[in-house]
Amino acid sequence: MSIYLDHNATARVRPQALEAVTHVLTHVGNPSSVHAAGRAARGVMEQARESVAALIAAPASTVVFLSGGTEANALALGSAVAAGARRLIVSAIEHDSIQESSRALGVAVETLPVRPDGLADLDWLRARLARWDAGDGRPFVALMLANNETGVIQPVAEAAEIVRAADGWLHVDAIQAAGKIPVDSRGLGADTLSISAHKIGGPQGAGALTFGPRAVLSRRQHGGGQERGRRGGTENLPGIAGFGAAAREALADLETFQRQAEWRDAAAQRLKAAGGVVMGETAPRLANTLCVAAPGYPSELQVMALDLAGVMVSAGSACASGKVKASPVLAAMGQGELAGCAIRISGGWDTTADDWNRFAGVWLQAQDRHAARRKETA
Repeated sequence: MSIYLDHNATARVRPQALEAVTHVLTHVGNPSSVHAAGRAARGVMEQARESVAALIAAPASTVVFLSGGTEANALALGSAVAAGARRLIVSAIEHDSIQESSRALGVAVETLPVRPDGLADLDWLRARLARWDAGDGRPFVALMLANNETGVIQPVAEAAEIVRAADGWLHVDAIQAAGKIPVDSRGLGADTLSISAHKIGGPQGAGALTFGPRAVLSRRQHGGGQERGRRGGTENLPGIAGFGAAAREALADLETFQRQAEWRDAAAQRLKAAGGVVMGETAPRLANTLCVAAPGYPSELQVMALDLAGVMVSAGSACASGKVKASPVLAAMGQGELAGCAIRISGGWDTTADDWNRFAGVWLQAQDRHAARRKETA
């Protein structure tokens, strides 16, 4: 029986989300229509909006439904530039949807460094904003709530205080954090905050952005007046309904989800005893995420060995155009060669203690085989 431990990439769809999607697909109705079917569709969408808002403690009126986390991040970045930002500060550990979108906007981009433990260097941020040039417009800072590779939870509330003192705009990518830890978008001080359905057991193709009173959104996709004029195009009602159902279940499961920290740590101890190095171990981390490096054992070989044994995880390195590239996140943490020898293991709402235990056993066997091959060829 295979074991799926790649929930940070995409989680299994929850039964409640599947039921919600199926219900919408078997009922006709456009949320913008005024007849009975349209009103029913609108009711489904607004109920989902309330559920998604509750997951991140935001007013439902500030939740904008989009095609996913990537579009949500792009809307926040594009809106900041449209509002006059001429220089963006982006943390070194942001997802590609932030990194690439920021570089495509035609403005200057600076990198907020992180410490070896994976936490953002807030002393650097404070000093940088203290010498901000007014000609660069209002400061904009992007700092994710929890990293997708290491699980390290960032000091967002503290960063928000620094950004607000400079009258700046703080965007928080909470895509990996939502449904895994309590998320209070207003309590964190986020001016904009993004989440995605498929990370919490909803369908792919649905995401949301919430915004506070200090942020001015400029729609990037034009058309009708959907989403209160903030995003044109007929809403993805099946995806949104599934998103709402997944959000309700994720919120209810928050406490039980934390049990995975015990299972993760037990597995980590076994790997460490065999030479594994845990990334971000001394920092606060998501309960479901383990990023571990094996010196001298390339990450892609680990992933393949585990996959052949029926265990699915991700590499801490990415493959692009046939070339292996060391993880920028781990490189930013100063991990050097270890950045190309790391894998990410991430549990989800249906992961069990046995899944983590079996993963550790399979990894140890694979590591032993790799060590034996290296010895033979030495």
